[in-house]
Amino acid sequence: MADFISNIAKGKIKYYAELSGGANDAFLVVLIETTGLETDATLKDYDDLLALLAGTSNEQTNQARKVISSVTITVDDTNDRVDIDVADQTYVALAGNTISAAIFCYEPDTTAGTDSTVIPLSKHDFVITPDSSDVNMVIATAGLQRAA
Repeated sequence: MADFISNIAKGKIKYYAELSGGANDAFLVVLIETTGLETDATLKDYDDLLALLAGTSNEQTNQARKVISSVTITVDDTNDRVDIDVADQTYVALAGNTISAAIFCYEPDTTAGTDSTVIPLSKHDFVITPDSSDVNMVIATAGLQRAA
């Protein structure tokens, strides 16, 4: 397994990151359990979170989805890329089933209450066996995602 950008989000990462934080939209992270986790080749083809979770992959629901409150976008003209970063995420007293992945998503309408509009942007390996202690998801120094 590896980190990847979902097919539906390629070339749009900066766009979705800029949109997040509005009145009814959000940039969020969803934890995925080890049991049933599909291959990267399968996961990257899902166009919405509802379809992704309808497969064999399961959301780890002992902890609420994290809404990312701040997204930093840096256009790097020297290196011809855009870097997108978010703060490290802390999960307090994380319990439940073993986790293998974190899926970062864009939710265009938080009032809709449906995963069919939530767009999976990227998957990151995040292997953790919860034991009710606090867990800090450290985002890479280079940032969450890079569009080149």
